[in-house]
Amino acid sequence: QVQLVESGGGLVQPGGSLRLSCAASEIAFSIVAMGWYRQAPGKEREMVATITGRGSTNYAGSVKGRFTISRDNAKNTLYLQMNSLHPEDTAVYYCNKATPTYWPWGQGTQVTVSS
Repeated sequence: QVQLVESGGGLVQPGGSLRLSCAASEIAFSIVAMGWYRQAPGKEREMVATITGRGSTNYAGSVKGRFTISRDNAKNTLYLQMNSLHPEDTAVYYCNKATPTYWPWGQGTQVTVSS
């Protein structure tokens, strides 16, 4: 069974930066389009950014220009560099496939943006 382990979250002030990581146990990781998702309290999970196996990216409008998704296929690891963080970016962040046939969700990593 595929395991996804997210890390790198924390408490940061508005305008600050964080880098999230997602380690995947799936050996086919390199050919799978992957995505970062987030879920804020009382809201549905939403897509933040996606990246294909070859590195083509797509972003939600609310994070475009501030967040950067990347991947290291040799390490089976997905990254999300988050800059200029806003309080509304506060959420639990998850990684998973970029298609609806999701792998089991990991526990996510909490990002809190607050002064």
